[in-house]
Amino acid sequence: MAQIDYRRLGDSGLMVSTIGLGCNNFGRAGTATQSQAGTSAVIDTAVDAGITVFDTADIYGAERGLSETLMGHALQGKRDRIVLASKFGMDMNGRNGPDWDARGSRRYIRLAVEASLRRLQTDWIDLYQLHTPDPNTPIEETLQTLDDLIREGKVRYIGHSNLAGWQIAEAEFTARLHGHPRFISAQNEYSLLVRDAEEEVLPAVNAYGLGFLPFFPLYNGLFTGKFSRAGGPADSRIMMFRPHLAETAPWDVIEKYEAFCDEHGVTMLAATFAWLLAQPGLTSVIAGATRPEQVVQNTLEANEWQPTPEDVAWISDLFA
Repeated sequence: MAQIDYRRLGDSGLMVSTIGLGCNNFGRAGTATQSQAGTSAVIDTAVDAGITVFDTADIYGAERGLSETLMGHALQGKRDRIVLASKFGMDMNGRNGPDWDARGSRRYIRLAVEASLRRLQTDWIDLYQLHTPDPNTPIEETLQTLDDLIREGKVRYIGHSNLAGWQIAEAEFTARLHGHPRFISAQNEYSLLVRDAEEEVLPAVNAYGLGFLPFFPLYNGLFTGKFSRAGGPADSRIMMFRPHLAETAPWDVIEKYEAFCDEHGVTMLAATFAWLLAQPGLTSVIAGATRPEQVVQNTLEANEWQPTPEDVAWISDLFA
């Protein structure tokens, strides 16, 4: 198995693997990880490969909470070897009781964290993340509640997802003003084809010392090298659930990228991992997998190529 690198998550002392495992496919209907056996096989392979970041959320799965439930069984005896990340704040369809659209509130967070801990069969969550902004709750109330959870040992570190640049700044200075633990990470969509984060999110992340964890870093798998103008694997996420992503992709540009990869003797997957990990502040690439061989492939490709600054710039300009 390939050697995985590790980096600090932002300015914190939390060390994480540069390749993480996205767990939103666990419990997803129509996938190999719909079952406990399939989920356990992927998790076992990831742990053995040295992947430490396992990123889930309470809403993941064919039914709310199913990803966490499957992970709770699969991680027995392995808990101390991983950095377990989960999220709260999206609509659980009443699984945590009525929330009145205030899912960053003290009342709701208390319900959500206890439910996640039960499903995950653990006493603590290493990285607990606000999944989406809550416009109905002051961020100070959210931070104060997360501060309490850290003091109680139920949560080790806190992060957020889908915040805008100004919201990242607001959270940072609110934590400083009131003496609460700071968020140490940000998750936003980022890939060669979705670069919005470069405008405000990444500058804020780097200014305040957060670690950046992009989601959909391979654009739902489009940059695995398995797709072309003609389509891709029938059982892939894109072809099953989001065929429009392949149909509307800029194939002229992608084919130029493929030619660049061929000239440099590197796969598109390896080049994409390398480009992502070369971005300032980016700590770990969270990649999903539904089969053990995908985990193996990701770990093999993750550090295969060390691009020059000119290579990184060329790829950035190609997809600008």
